[in-house]
Amino acid sequence: MRKLSLFMHTTLDGFVAGPNGEMDWIKVDDEMFEYAGMRTSNADTALYGRVTYQMMDAYWPTAADQPSASKHDIEHSNWYNSVHKVVLSQSMRGEEPENTTIVSDDIAAKISELKQQPGKEILIFGSPTASHILSQAGLIDEYWLFVNPIVLGNGIPLFKGITSPVQLRLQKSVPFKTGVVGLFYERENV
Repeated sequence: MRKLSLFMHTTLDGFVAGPNGEMDWIKVDDEMFEYAGMRTSNADTALYGRVTYQMMDAYWPTAADQPSASKHDIEHSNWYNSVHKVVLSQSMRGEEPENTTIVSDDIAAKISELKQQPGKEILIFGSPTASHILSQAGLIDEYWLFVNPIVLGNGIPLFKGITSPVQLRLQKSVPFKTGVVGLFYERENV
């Protein structure tokens, strides 16, 4: 069975974005991009909510072609263009973007089916609403959380609507020069 892994920046107080979706507090550098590149090389499917997908799709398909493209831009653009994308969205129902599947209903069942198909890891990038739905359904196997050294006080929470405990086991922690700490958890009984 394929693993479904959440890849998310969070604040120390557990928010993934500010009250209006702000993410200007996220700290990244080449060290973190290198680490992210190692993770994406293990995945052949990217899962997004509509908002994150549209943001990613507006940038990554041509990021490698820009004159000022960084090593990360080139590598991630190539990865983005090669992987299959799955988008959880009601409003995109019926659309058929290239190399992309839109899931509008029976989300838990369809993602469970996807996990049963042959292939590499499935990564969820950001996408708080999609992450909430998949966490509630018990479908996320790993949580790759990048805890940024900031307290927002309010915003969009990392976890929402969880009705029973989710037992996690710490697999690794990685401090980055930016002050961000990567915490990598595996859901128990996976």
